[in-house]
Amino acid sequence: MKGILKLTTVLALVLTLLLTACSSGDEDTAQGGNSDVSLDGVPEVFTDGETRIKVIRKIGGDDHTAQFLAGAKEEGEALGFTVDVFTANGDTAAFHDAIAQAIQEEYDGLIISHGDDDATVEAVQEAVDKGIKVVTFDSVDGLADIDGVTLTSQDDAALATLALDQLVEDFNGEANIAYLWVDGFPPMVRRNNVYVQVLEDNPGIQELERFGVAAADTSVQTQNAVAAMLNKHPEGTLDAIFATWDAFAIGAARAIEEAGRDEITIYGIDVSNADLEIIQREGSSWKYTAAVDPKLIGSVNLRILAKKLAGEETPQFYDLEATLISQEQLQESDSAVNMVNLADIIPGWGQTDAFEEDWMTTLKEYHQ
Repeated sequence: MKGILKLTTVLALVLTLLLTACSSGDEDTAQGGNSDVSLDGVPEVFTDGETRIKVIRKIGGDDHTAQFLAGAKEEGEALGFTVDVFTANGDTAAFHDAIAQAIQEEYDGLIISHGDDDATVEAVQEAVDKGIKVVTFDSVDGLADIDGVTLTSQDDAALATLALDQLVEDFNGEANIAYLWVDGFPPMVRRNNVYVQVLEDNPGIQELERFGVAAADTSVQTQNAVAAMLNKHPEGTLDAIFATWDAFAIGAARAIEEAGRDEITIYGIDVSNADLEIIQREGSSWKYTAAVDPKLIGSVNLRILAKKLAGEETPQFYDLEATLISQEQLQESDSAVNMVNLADIIPGWGQTDAFEEDWMTTLKEYHQ
């Protein structure tokens, strides 16, 4: 009898220890961060279980893509989310396979970048029907027909206007130009709309050549195309190049440098570390670029998605403000300018409190 009682006591003690361990483990899991920070006011969805986000971008192979993905990933991880990123490098099949896989794996939220076809609309509709929250960037307009999806973009009209207005001003409305642009992408369509209007309003601006392809080696193909253009148009006959994507501007700048044709001025769109390095070079033809911080774009898209997951109101459309960056501004700096210290040259660059909620600040403090 004593043996049975002793065994019962031992079993009770073991059970107590196991329950204590499980309770302690649950508490640790629930905390998962700085226990000195109260989570009062934080939406329950972020205090009870893991939040999983997938960022899927169709285009790639450029620094802009890397910055965009980094911005989304860093913002999400600062909030305690698991953020996975994927770029299809222009491969349509791989892009749609990634979306299908993310839906199958039941991610809580998706950020879709540069979806440019009807299949993107169908895929996003499927995701929404399964309860997945979705934010898109620079994607097809048909996504606006899906309830609950936010379509974000750079202010493409402003980007094109800033660059082209500078071109018109620099040449007093009289210039022969080459146009680097590719159709089929919503942001390119919006930029082209501005271009068409500017040419209509300024008949002295004459387009002599155009080229554009979206591929993993866009810069290389552009460099070759621009080199051929330069052979066709001797010095004094081509004044400027308007490049609607920094991958185009990079290729054009290389071709101009190799040909020694620095009388030609490049007006571009977008910015990255690689772009800044080229623009700052002594004698570089790339004089201006209109841009939005790509890392900030990723961050803002992630914040909007977080608000959707929290059940908060979000807009159907959101455009990020554009800025014109000049070579002169960059070359006035005492040190090399990159994406980190660009804010020291351009006031307000890379900073916005758009969609930054108090509970997000709390979550960041909790998970830091």
